[in-house]
Parts: sequence; structure tokens; C-alpha cells
Amino acid sequence: MLDDDDNVSTTTVSAGQLRAIVERIERLEEEKKEVAEQIKEVYAEAKGNGFDAKILRKIVALRKKKPEERSEEEAILELYMNALGMLPG
Repeated sequence: MLDDDDNVSTTTVSAGQLRAIVERIERLEEEKKEVAEQIKEVYAEAKGNGFDAKILRKIVALRKKKPEERSEEEAILELYMNALGMLPG
């Protein structure tokens, strides 16, 4: 069984760990904000060079997916578009 001294030291260690975790999260959030700003700048640069930023975002999202996942999504998209009369023929 813990005596009062053990409870205090456990709480102190837990508070220290908690503070360290929170501070790490805060630093990572700041880094994430900085990276997001850098990504935004790259898209602006791409747009300035004549690229469509919206399409680039789609390309980046597609490249994150496995080929079979992309194929399945494309097949379903084609099926839905065909059902809505959005495809020629």
C-alpha cells in the first residue's frame, strides 16, 4: 500500500510527464502549422507557373492511395456517372 509520500511523488512524476507530453504536442502543432504554410506556398508557386492547384491536390491525394483502392473508386465513380447520364454514349 502507498503512503502519503508515495502518492505525492507519483502525482509529481505524472504531472511532469503530462507537462512534457503537452509541450511536445504544442511543438508538433507549431511545426505542423509551419509545414502547412510551406505547402500552401508550394501550391501558390505551382499556380504561378500555370498549374491548377486544385488538380495538384487531387493528384497528391490519389498518390497516397493503393492502386487497387484507386481502381475501385474509379470504377464506382464511372458507374455512378453512367447512371446519371454524365458519360458520353
